Amino acid sequence: MVDIQMEKLHLPILIEIDEDGLYIVSCPLFKGCHSWGESIDDAMKNITEVIEMCLEETKIENLNTFVGFRELEVVQDAKASCD
Repeated sequence: MVDIQMEKLHLPILIEIDEDGLYIVSCPLFKGCHSWGESIDDAMKNITEVIEMCLEETKIENLNTFVGFRELEVVQDAKASCD
């Protein structure tokens, strides 16, 4: 009998909405790990499948290190009006 141990991973997922209203999801721990869905649930199901494929090719100790989110304020140049 083979004893296989399963390890649960808690992975960060970034969720965005594109210009077409689709949910774009990414896992920053893996390079190129992105998917999409018409709902958040669909997108999460799809990214789970992509992550499973990534895990087949990437050792856990070689994952990118997720640090967190920061907000950055950027000022856009306003067009000057010359009246």
